[in-house]
Order: sequence, then structure tokens, then C-alpha cells
Amino acid sequence: MGGKLFRNFSFLSATLSFFILIGIFAVLFTYAQEALHEFGIDFLYSDSWEVDEDDEGGLFGGWIPIVGTLLSTLIAMAIAIPLAMGIAIFLTEIAHETLVKPVSIAIELLAAIPSIIYGMWGLFYFAPIVQSTVGGDGVGLLTAGIVLAIMIIPFMAAITRDAMNTVPPVLKESAYAMGATTYEVVKDVVMPYAKGGIIGSIILALGRALGETMAVAFLIGSVMKIPDRITDPTTSIPVLLANNFAEAQDLEISAMYYLALILFVVSFALISLAKFYFFGRKSV
Repeated sequence: MGGKLFRNFSFLSATLSFFILIGIFAVLFTYAQEALHEFGIDFLYSDSWEVDEDDEGGLFGGWIPIVGTLLSTLIAMAIAIPLAMGIAIFLTEIAHETLVKPVSIAIELLAAIPSIIYGMWGLFYFAPIVQSTVGGDGVGLLTAGIVLAIMIIPFMAAITRDAMNTVPPVLKESAYAMGATTYEVVKDVVMPYAKGGIIGSIILALGRALGETMAVAFLIGSVMKIPDRITDPTTSIPVLLANNFAEAQDLEISAMYYLALILFVVSFALISLAKFYFFGRKSV
């Protein structure tokens, strides 16, 4: 009886998550219909976002926020991946036992900080540092990408650390006994064994980076412009939705749902591609 109940509950939970995913897509697609019919595929390549107050219409395009979202995420992932891997390797293979627990707690506490606090800290403390170091106004794509990287590092590092801790000690001890260095043990034993968890951490961090709103809203500049330099301000899909949705009407609301649908599809496609590519390959 208990086994059957557990099996049915597990099946229901898995099925529910699938239908929630389908439901979200259906809602976004339904409310985006007006913009889909009005702009079609050209919406993806248009850099206009102009509201016509007279007829409650306008000319809208998603190219700038799409580019801003992808660039800020790319910067964040490029910074966060090596740092998170380094933290995880340090905690599992190098750090003394007395350091492991306090450093791990500090990393987990970073993950618990609300995103709006990261945004305020980045705006009033980190942005002036970026401005004095690399130029620009301080608020822009680079600042948003760096702070976004700081936000996702704790998630990636914690999950990667846990994955590396699952490596059987006998495998590492055997490698050391054969004369392998710590670098060789990490590269040839730990990383291949923990590959699934490592890739999973990257996928989760990627999803967080693509959808982050509040911190990026403080730091990216919220300007409808393709950045000429990495320090220039621009906008992203979540930031545009957060800033404009409350005052939007009619066609603009539909255009925002179109943007939300694009973000949903892009996130789903990137994460699915990563999962099927990495987990579908057999380890050599």
C-alpha cells in the first residue's frame, strides 16, 4: 500500500511539473497573439520601442533587450564558471579541514542574499569602481554582468562542491598512489566522475542569470540602445518587463508578453541543449 501510494505521488508530482510548464507557455503565447500578428518574426530584429499614445499602439521590437540579456548572461557565465570551479576544487581537494566549514557557510550565505541588495551594493559601491577602472558611466553592461556573476557563483560553487564530494576516496587515493599530482587527480578523476553535477550547476546558474531582474535593473542602465562598448548601458528582457509593464496598455502589453515568450523559449532551448549535449554524450 505504501509503495503504491509513493509511486502514485511521485508520478503526480512529475506530471504536475510538466503541465505547469505547458501552462506557462500557453498563457504567454495566448497573450502575445496581438503582437505576433502585428509584428511577426520581424519583432526579433527590430530595435524600436515607441508607444503611440493616440491610438494606443506603437512600434515595438525585441532586438535590444534580447541582445542585452544574452550579453549580460555571457559575461556573468564567463566570470562565474572558472571562479566557482576554483572554489569547489579548493574546498574539496586543497583547503584544510578547519577552513572548509566556515568558507562553505560563507558561500551559502551569499546565495541567501536577496537580489535587490546585490543591486543596491553594485550601484553605490561597485559601479564607481568599474567607472574609475575601465571608464564609462559605471552603470552598464559590464557592471551588470560582473554583479550577476557574483550572484550565481554561490549556487554553482555549492552544487559543484557537493558533486565533487561524491567521488569515492579510493579513486583519488589510487591516483595519488600511482604518482598523480593534485592537478591530475582533479582533471582525470574528480572532474569526470562529478561531471553530471558540475554541468547541472552550470545549467541552474544559467537559468538564474537569464531571468535575473532586480539586481540587473539597478545596474544595466535601462537604455533602449545596443551597446557600442562593454561599459555602455543597455537593457534586458526582464528589466524592460519590470520597468514598463505597470504602465503598458494594449499592444505594448502584448509585445511584452511576446518578449516574455522569447525569454521562456530561449531559456528552455539553451538549458535543454546543454542537458542533451552534455548528458547525452558518453564519457570517453
